[in-house]
Amino acid sequence: MSSDNLVKMANQIAHYFDSEPDRAKAVQGVRQHLQSFWTPAMRQQLGAWIEGHAGEGVDDKVKEALG
Repeated sequence: MSSDNLVKMANQIAHYFDSEPDRAKAVQGVRQHLQSFWTPAMRQQLGAWIEGHAGEGVDDKVKEALG
């Protein structure tokens, strides 16, 4: 899968949790979704993309969830 698609999907997941007032719960929700529904290879590819692009264009909740 292309990295652009992974970034887009991860941001969509993060935006789903935008209405959660507790940021820690929102980040945990993103983390749980990525662990439950994404393969390790997908998570690794997204992490590598974030590192290579200084996280630009990726929701902060996604970066925290992966970190």
